[in-house]
Amino acid sequence: MSGMLYGGDEIGALVFDPGHHSLRVGYAQEDTPKAEIPAIVGVAPDGGPKLEPEVKVEGSGGSSSSINASQPPTSAAAWKYYIDTTFLHTPRQNMELHPYMKDGMIENWDFFEKVIDYSYAKIIQSESEYHPVLFSESPWNQRPKREKLMEIMFEKYKVPAFFLVKNAALAAFANGRSTALVIDSGATHTSAVPVLDGYVISNAVVKSPLGGDYLVLRARELLEAQGIDLTPASMIASKEVVRDKDKAKYVKKPISFAPTNSWMAYMSKRTIQDFQQTVLQVSETPYEERVASAVPAVHYEFPTGYHQDFSSERFRLAEGLFDHAMLGAGYIASTSAGMCDVDVRPALYSSVVLTGGNSLVQGFSDRLSRDLSLRTPGSMRLKMIAANGTVERRFGAWVGGSILASIGTFQQMWVSMQEYQESGKVQIDRKCP
Repeated sequence: MSGMLYGGDEIGALVFDPGHHSLRVGYAQEDTPKAEIPAIVGVAPDGGPKLEPEVKVEGSGGSSSSINASQPPTSAAAWKYYIDTTFLHTPRQNMELHPYMKDGMIENWDFFEKVIDYSYAKIIQSESEYHPVLFSESPWNQRPKREKLMEIMFEKYKVPAFFLVKNAALAAFANGRSTALVIDSGATHTSAVPVLDGYVISNAVVKSPLGGDYLVLRARELLEAQGIDLTPASMIASKEVVRDKDKAKYVKKPISFAPTNSWMAYMSKRTIQDFQQTVLQVSETPYEERVASAVPAVHYEFPTGYHQDFSSERFRLAEGLFDHAMLGAGYIASTSAGMCDVDVRPALYSSVVLTGGNSLVQGFSDRLSRDLSLRTPGSMRLKMIAANGTVERRFGAWVGGSILASIGTFQQMWVSMQEYQESGKVQIDRKCP
């Protein structure tokens, strides 16, 4: 270990927390990320010199029309990349949207690097060689991908130090626990991960493919069956007030081209996500039509101006996260605890940490604690830890990373540039278990 202090007050360590919905970026010691960048990259053919002033070219910040106009675009510069909400939400000709994550792991490294470039240029606004970097990863991340990430950070970004931690362990730290059963419900899946003294018990990780995207899918089926127009807000120029359940009256923005299918799919997904976060609710007991229809309806207005009440269907849709015999959140949590050693189970049951953006669906935590209490052995005491704030829940792993990277005793754990140059990327499994 070289004698340099990496974290501390003078040198701001950075924390990156990649996920399927977004990448969270920020400085350690702060309580929220500086930015949340959607985990999607827009790619469009470059039209050459006629640049709009706000468009980024090849990861360089700001307008670089002067450079581009003088030289013909080479094959690399023939594509333009659009990153972050403002750029993605504007319809552009031939702009296809591509995710760079797959199954909780980074799949497309080129797009991922574009997003990291953007983070340094626009959000951190500082050179990468000044800041140690802490990355979170999924508990089932593969060794080649871990080595590749380490290699990119040291070779391309020249970071002074690097570290990689499982996101479940970070979520436990964010809730003040080093031993916990972490239930992380995100966009693409819900997982139950036992953490013991800050280390993930990887052979007891259980995951199910039911997450926010699954709810979006079910909600889309419901809304399309009712014939509701899901035109996204960025396509609408003006709309009129209509009566409840009347056909929407709105004017589309005059666009000379048809947006790509991937853009339309992404934007209608965003529209449905808003519906899902506003309207859906998990009932405290298993779904019954009679009970659900007695609850007051919730009113919702779509971007087109169409609005109506939703009553029992809001419970019926959200029930999908729990009613599966094998994939329900309560089931995977108890399965995961059951796969651990008998001695550690009481510790896990007494700190069940709930994290992930999808866990913010109304009633999620109440229902989970009910389902779990039915499955908890009588001798054990069940305690659910769910942060109240949306920030702590959505960015749980990021907050944990921010805490960890700023602790004094952690500073000796960093993999320094010197260590990397001496023994290469093979040490990642030894240094970051």
